[in-house]
Amino acid sequence: MLVCSMQTISKILAFTDLVTWQEAHKLVLLIYKFTENFPSHEIYSLTKQLRRAAVSVSSNIAEGFRCHTRDGKNHFYTMAHCSLTEVENQLIIARDLKYLSNENYLAASKQCHYVSKCILGLKASAQDKPNW
Repeated sequence: MLVCSMQTISKILAFTDLVTWQEAHKLVLLIYKFTENFPSHEIYSLTKQLRRAAVSVSSNIAEGFRCHTRDGKNHFYTMAHCSLTEVENQLIIARDLKYLSNENYLAASKQCHYVSKCILGLKASAQDKPNW
């Protein structure tokens, strides 16, 4: 397993270089794959909300990467973490409604926990930078 905070700054030129964003993107792809089989009556509710929250995680990481202040970065990384918690809650609902198999729930939950650790590492890294 990769350790999120061990990347060197010189290698990170774009948000897509961040392991945190890469792992959040993997989560988005998992969510889209798993929600394809949700009931059609959920398309405008749980399916849409789960997808939207997952996309929000990676989008906020990308936005935070472009911020030039520690406070700005922290804001977007915190929002990414909040969206991730929303994803986790919605996955539990989908599992309990039997829209998601336990195996798929566990796979998505594991990815959520890994992304959470990565976000915490990214936030800690941002705290070490001057607020210019």
